[in-house]
Amino acid sequence: MGGGSATIAVQRRPKDRKAQIVRAAARAFSDRGYHAVGVDEIAAEVGISGPALYRHFANKYALLVATAEYTVEGLVTAARVADDPGRPAAERLRAITDALIETTIGRRGEGAFYRWERRYLQPPERKHIRASYDALNAAIAEPLAVLRPGLPEADTAALAAAALSVIGSVSAHRTRMPAAALRSLLAQLCWSVLTAELPPAPAHRVPRRIERGLSSISKRERLLAEAIPMFGQRGFYEVSMEEIGTAAGLTGSSAYRYFPSKAALLAAAFHRAGDRVLLVITEALAESSSPRQAAIRIAERYTALAFAAPDLINIYFAEFANLHESDRVELRERQRQNVNEWAHLVCQVGSAEAEAVFRVHAALALVVDIGRLVNFDGAGEQRSRIHTLMEAVLFGGGQV
Repeated sequence: MGGGSATIAVQRRPKDRKAQIVRAAARAFSDRGYHAVGVDEIAAEVGISGPALYRHFANKYALLVATAEYTVEGLVTAARVADDPGRPAAERLRAITDALIETTIGRRGEGAFYRWERRYLQPPERKHIRASYDALNAAIAEPLAVLRPGLPEADTAALAAAALSVIGSVSAHRTRMPAAALRSLLAQLCWSVLTAELPPAPAHRVPRRIERGLSSISKRERLLAEAIPMFGQRGFYEVSMEEIGTAAGLTGSSAYRYFPSKAALLAAAFHRAGDRVLLVITEALAESSSPRQAAIRIAERYTALAFAAPDLINIYFAEFANLHESDRVELRERQRQNVNEWAHLVCQVGSAEAEAVFRVHAALALVVDIGRLVNFDGAGEQRSRIHTLMEAVLFGGGQV
């Protein structure tokens, strides 16, 4: 070969390629939902082809499962690494929550789908992911039980779940704050809920009653009334317009006379939720004589709304990515206005403007997450317990 040698550069596959794919999927799923995201676009973000991605994951469902595992197991690992059972309970709690806050802020764009992932998981995978979340809850509940030995077990579990809800709330919105200030605020809010004195839990769980009442003569209203529980319980993609129309007493394609598409029907459900939240705020303002009183009454009315119509609240948080872009822009602005109205009241009580927005989002998260934990139990005691937690994050300045 003439004494020379040619060196052929071999392009090696990165060792963390699988992790890169999972993180890209987490960002895409969080931003646009499960069905709207294609495998090829996830692959393109990582810089590989679709077939190359399939060398790591058999299909998109396998990628969803891996993404759900990555999200919760990263938190479980962070909590376990931070914990030292030999330290005082208060120090353990601070170390664990600080680690969870740091991890969540670092992955803020990747965690928003934790509220809806179970909708698409099959029972075995759902059970597996649920066990991981139970382990995460236990990581906080165990030192909390040591710190507050007289606390009932149900209260310990509820307060641990509330702390996780507060931390996770930052994944549901885009408000910005310097990282150090955000870490400090979330630590304070976690301590506020972990040290809260909850009212007694109801002695018996009250089954959530579904009272249909009388039907409207408006076919449009009947379609919306049928669509909301279907979307809320099964998800947007699992329900057809024909199925909704049949449930509303319409035949064939006549549902399209009132809504041009299923997405338009979903948008109407979002507008209905937004209308009710706005009414909550308007009525609370009208009957209050101080900013603090108004903020508390919004919390009470919003909780009552969520417990009376959990399907509507599920849609509000889980189906946003399935709206048309124009509807998303309009509704995001409307949501921002509702949050800002509430945050303005909190601000007047003593919080900085950006901090107040984070507090309101944490309060909203508590209603959804703790509501689901108790299956939106209709007992008034459950709502009182959530009100206590909401007040803790809206006004508390818990010193860790």
